[in-house]
Formats: sequence, C-alpha cells, structure tokens
Amino acid sequence: MKSLMILGALIGFSIGLLFGLADNGEWPSALWRASAAALIAGVMLRWWGRVWVQNLRQAAEARENSQEPAMKAPTKS
Repeated sequence: MKSLMILGALIGFSIGLLFGLADNGEWPSALWRASAAALIAGVMLRWWGRVWVQNLRQAAEARENSQEPAMKAPTKS
C-alpha cells in the first residue's frame, strides 16, 4: 500500500506543479498547489488500492468456493 500511496503522491505533485506553472503562477503558489494535489492523490490511490485488493481477495475466495464441490470425489453409500 505504501508504494501506491507514494505513486499517487508523485503523480499528484507532478500534475499540480505542471498546472500551477501552466497558469503562469509563481513558484510558491505552484508548490503549494502541488503539495495539496500530492496529498489528495496519495490518499485517493491508497483508498483505491485497498478496495482493489479487497475485491481481488473476494474474487479468489468465491472462485475457490465454487470449485470445491467439483474437486471432491463422489462417494458411494
């Protein structure tokens, strides 16, 4: 999860800095906006990563549970 948060922060900082400078803004205001964008993007990507991992686990459990009856050998009684 840390790597996803760092990736989100880097992407957010880059986008915030580029948009801040494209607006012909000054460096201090561009850095402030880039820092805020890094925080928001990092938190959002961390949240999305948790949701993604949780859904992958649920899908794996569902697949495992659906294959269990087929894997068992039939018993004669």
